[in-house]
Amino acid sequence: MNSKFPDIPLDGWRPTKNTLHLYCQIIGKIRLAMHPRLNHWWHVPLYVTPAGLSTHTIPYADGNFEIELDLKSHRFCVRTSGGREEDFALYDGLSVADFYSSVLANLAKLGIRPNIRPTPYEAPSTTPFPDDTENQSYDKEYIERAHQVLVTIDDILQEFRGRFTGKSTPVHMFWHSFDLALTRFSGKRAPVREGAGIVEREAYSHEVISFGFWFGDDKVPAPALYAYAAPEPRGLADETLSPAAAKWSESSGAHLAILMYEDLRTSPDPRHTALDFLESAYMAGARRAGWDVEQLRLDASE
Repeated sequence: MNSKFPDIPLDGWRPTKNTLHLYCQIIGKIRLAMHPRLNHWWHVPLYVTPAGLSTHTIPYADGNFEIELDLKSHRFCVRTSGGREEDFALYDGLSVADFYSSVLANLAKLGIRPNIRPTPYEAPSTTPFPDDTENQSYDKEYIERAHQVLVTIDDILQEFRGRFTGKSTPVHMFWHSFDLALTRFSGKRAPVREGAGIVEREAYSHEVISFGFWFGDDKVPAPALYAYAAPEPRGLADETLSPAAAKWSESSGAHLAILMYEDLRTSPDPRHTALDFLESAYMAGARRAGWDVEQLRLDASE
């Protein structure tokens, strides 16, 4: 087994994935509630760390604090700039309800009292967090595999981000859809899609090409790399993707470039394959949308 690209079939860990997703929603909502607003919802996501997933620093009355899900030692940790810490163990059987109450109790010990809406958002459950005793699976082996995948893909996306001189998001994990994502901007404003809600209007206020990885869902029941352009330029799906295993997939009238994780991890050089896919998807969208590709490309010789 390639240790950097471990096997992680959705069916093998779906209950654990769903529980972890909901844990992340609770932590993410705390960041959403307490971090100063940033453009395109950049104050919302989580970030991959050597140990797990983190909010990075969040300000509060006594300084700042950070929440981390340590997916190696399997603990929830919160640290403050004043040097105080609280933590508790993550284990199989820890329900979302118990996780939620423990998070709030540990934060309260540090004088941190976030006010969040305690309901999932576009998640595998609609049960309010305080009442969710059903989602309680925590398979440590799959948790550690998932973290390794995120570390590897985060590293690849960071390298890909560095090739672009235009405006770009950080590499971050959106907890609502549970995907690791990176977005490039052309600099042009985008028309507001009719019927778009507040989240979409802010996220797609400008022309973008987005890239990312998710562990699979009901529509695509296996992990995959993806890319899309918004607004989608005409003829996008006529463009050729690389490698040959990559395909265009239609979803809700739009097109996603997809490279299944299994095709990636079993390729002779998975890192090269991933970067090749990302570059081909970018060029497909940039060509069709008329981006100034050369002006936005980093000159590695400089």
